[in-house]
Amino acid sequence: MAIVEVKVPQFSESVSEGTLLGWKKKVGEAIAQDETVIEVETDKVVLEVPAPAAGVIVEVSAGEGDTVTSEQVIAKIDTEAKAGAAAPVAAKPAEAAAPAAAAAPAAAAAAGGASGGIASPAAAKVLAEKNLSATDVAGSGRDGRVTKGDALAVGAKPAAAASSIPAPAPRAALPSVSAPVGRDTSLEGRPEQRVPMSRLRARIAERLLQSQQTNAILTTFNEVNMKPVMDLRNKYKDKFEKEHGVKLGFMSFFVKAAVHALKKYPAVNASIDGNDIVYHGYFDIGIAVGSPRGLVVPILRNADQMSLADIEKKIAEYGKKAADGKLSIEEMTGGTFSISNGGVFGSMLSTPIINPPQSAILGVHATKDRAVVENGEIVIRPMNYLAMSYDHRIIDGREAVLSLVAMKEALEDPARLLLDL
Repeated sequence: MAIVEVKVPQFSESVSEGTLLGWKKKVGEAIAQDETVIEVETDKVVLEVPAPAAGVIVEVSAGEGDTVTSEQVIAKIDTEAKAGAAAPVAAKPAEAAAPAAAAAPAAAAAAGGASGGIASPAAAKVLAEKNLSATDVAGSGRDGRVTKGDALAVGAKPAAAASSIPAPAPRAALPSVSAPVGRDTSLEGRPEQRVPMSRLRARIAERLLQSQQTNAILTTFNEVNMKPVMDLRNKYKDKFEKEHGVKLGFMSFFVKAAVHALKKYPAVNASIDGNDIVYHGYFDIGIAVGSPRGLVVPILRNADQMSLADIEKKIAEYGKKAADGKLSIEEMTGGTFSISNGGVFGSMLSTPIINPPQSAILGVHATKDRAVVENGEIVIRPMNYLAMSYDHRIIDGREAVLSLVAMKEALEDPARLLLDL
């Protein structure tokens, strides 16, 4: 027997612990080298744990939903065993083999005891489908936690025994949520659903609250006529895609316009560190991206040195990584200024919250045809409202307003970006 340990990846200095998500393999199953064993969610990203060698999973020492630390051993692989032939070695699996999992509820019943009523997210979903709660199952996980294996092994509660209260009239289903499914309750036909907050969601909440508590946030607004950019895009979008292999969107223009303004007004690209103001000589632009697990802000490094094609390619790459949960900590660390595009969801106006330790953020919204006055005449133009929130501790109103005007002027006359005017 040649045993290889599976360890939690090394976290960055700013991350102390993570939560185990779904196991991809059970004890006794074969796994290939570099195949994903399990995912670990931190307060920033979801990390995949690859198998260090090919073999058979012979031990799992942590369950789904458990908190783990950097370099912690969570499983063992026998590189010489064959699938189905390996027996668990003092394991505490998240998804144990069926006989072992089935024994847990039976043992608890014989002892007349009950579990602590704590279920992993995956187990909670299975229990909900079987009309059971965590207190109905004896858990084999750490501190009596009910694992997915425990939930799968127990039978469903008969529908007739589920409740003596007559079923209420049909009601609209609860909105779907991207968080792990929690325990459903029903109070006289008024359904509720309680789900655990993911580490990423908790971190987002913490940072946004910190931003509002520590920054003197003020928002300034302006409107921009998007027709020049739209005309330019329509004229060259086919040639652009053919040449660069990526579609020409609008975000690259907003990024370029932002960098154009930040060069003119360095305070908007600065940050506060204690009693010091740090003026950054580089332009790392964060792009707010929605993902199934919450809002993430990957960074375009040295955006001033990127072409429109470079920006579009990187944004497309980040969008796919965000959807797949593949963004790395490094890709979301840092940033000197951010852009949030609520327009893709139909937002008309908002006051974006600053992403610490940055001092400003640009909010972009939906472009809509509106009646505007030009040279004394009412005309129809595709207009977009821009909103820039800034930290008034280091950015004065004059700098904030003028920087937003600089963005507006660059978008209404894209030639300025080429001539640096």
